[in-house]
Amino acid sequence: MSDSYIWGIIAVMGLGTYLTRFLFIGLIGDRPLPAWVLRHLRYTAVAILPGLVAPLLVWPAATGGTPDPVRLVAGAAALGVAYWRGSMVQGVLAGASLFALGQILT
Repeated sequence: MSDSYIWGIIAVMGLGTYLTRFLFIGLIGDRPLPAWVLRHLRYTAVAILPGLVAPLLVWPAATGGTPDPVRLVAGAAALGVAYWRGSMVQGVLAGASLFALGQILT
């Protein structure tokens, strides 16, 4: 692959990113949105973290894509503690602690 080809891909991706953001922010940014759209946008950030973490728990690359019971239990503990305590930080700490304990014991 040549350098100009790679820079072309980067330029096209940058243009695509700009256009998708401009469509939302540039054209709709200062107009009032319906309540149902605002409600869905409010939960977008909350949905990103589980979307990133769930594949790593269910099909971790470290085990070749096979489910690992230690990771699944740690993820369930993190979810349970976060829901019970209402704190994402406490949930992450509980899950990480349980995962570390599981790695030490196995």
